[in-house]
Amino acid sequence: MNKKLIAPVALAAAVGLALSGCAGGDGGETAEAGGLQIDVPDVPMMEKLGDNENEVNILAWSGFVEPAWTDQFTADTGCEVNRKIFATSDEAVQLMRTGEYDLVSASGDASLRLIVDGNVQPLNTDLIPNFGDDIVEGMKGQLYDTLNGNVYGIPIGRGANILEYNSEVVTEEPTSWDVVWEADSPYAGKIAAYDSPIYIADAAIYLMATQPELGIENPYALDEEQLAAATDLMKQQNKMVSEYWSPATNVTSFTGGNSVVGTSWEVLRKATQDEKFKSVLPEEGSTGWSDAWMLAADAKHPNCGYAWMDYTSSPEVNGQIAMNFGMAPANGAFCDTSDEAKAHCDYYNATDEEYYKKVWFWTTPIDQCLDGRKDVQCTNYQDWTAAWATVKG
Repeated sequence: MNKKLIAPVALAAAVGLALSGCAGGDGGETAEAGGLQIDVPDVPMMEKLGDNENEVNILAWSGFVEPAWTDQFTADTGCEVNRKIFATSDEAVQLMRTGEYDLVSASGDASLRLIVDGNVQPLNTDLIPNFGDDIVEGMKGQLYDTLNGNVYGIPIGRGANILEYNSEVVTEEPTSWDVVWEADSPYAGKIAAYDSPIYIADAAIYLMATQPELGIENPYALDEEQLAAATDLMKQQNKMVSEYWSPATNVTSFTGGNSVVGTSWEVLRKATQDEKFKSVLPEEGSTGWSDAWMLAADAKHPNCGYAWMDYTSSPEVNGQIAMNFGMAPANGAFCDTSDEAKAHCDYYNATDEEYYKKVWFWTTPIDQCLDGRKDVQCTNYQDWTAAWATVKG
């Protein structure tokens, strides 16, 4: 599951429903990925910086923009930071389309939707000195935020969706996701699962390993038969699930004893603050997520936007954001700044590219098969949402 091998199809997957039938639109460049033609609006890139404006309006995940570093940024640049928190990628996309925000911390399931709709602009990395050699290779030049040779996203951090377990109950370290998917799991009734249609990709990853005859090559490229198989597996799991969690409920599900094993995030496992809770990346691999700063095409404060992207790409500030949110930092130099930083990077596998080769970053399925197949039509996110409704009942 080498990300370098799947990158061409991952490009289209991350775009989402906005790309269905978008080929052949008016203007812009056209890129081919996995046999798909994707029309890209010709949004100009800034050639040079001007004077900083007096403010910058930022859309961000909770924990990405905090006074601990915004105060210093304002003192250094004169740019007052106005922050709005969003809860989902869909909300972020909708808000960016209002034209009221300069920057967004976009995940891979939002970034290309913004690119292909002309909501964000390509970035001149020469104007962002901290976007240099210290940014980990696995987060530079990825096709979910780099298109036609243009960079649209400045990496912030990444993470894997891991298998968490209570070692007092699950006494042997699991090596497979079978403990959450198989009907004979000894932990039935105590299994935590992520509450989203995109969780179908987790089922697809398990089927890739256990039912190769289905022919699944990309967990975000499922034809009707493959989606039906993943849905059946999830219905089987549904009978064993103790709780479908959100970030707000995951920790209490485990600490309260409602769940003893299930999918989780590294930061949520850490938040349990009890050594009996452990985690592992199973042999089948996992899903995951990656975030980047993106600048609005019609940003009213682009110079402050560039200043923010450079400031937050420095080892110290990028590391603060990563530690505050709970993720692997994008700037690998942070890992050498202190013993605490090294421990954080080790915990989140920050510079371990072999680890992240096992991770399929969240993308949004579309009608075109993202594994390159042209003889069938694949299912899209609306199909997944309908299937998810039948799973949860």
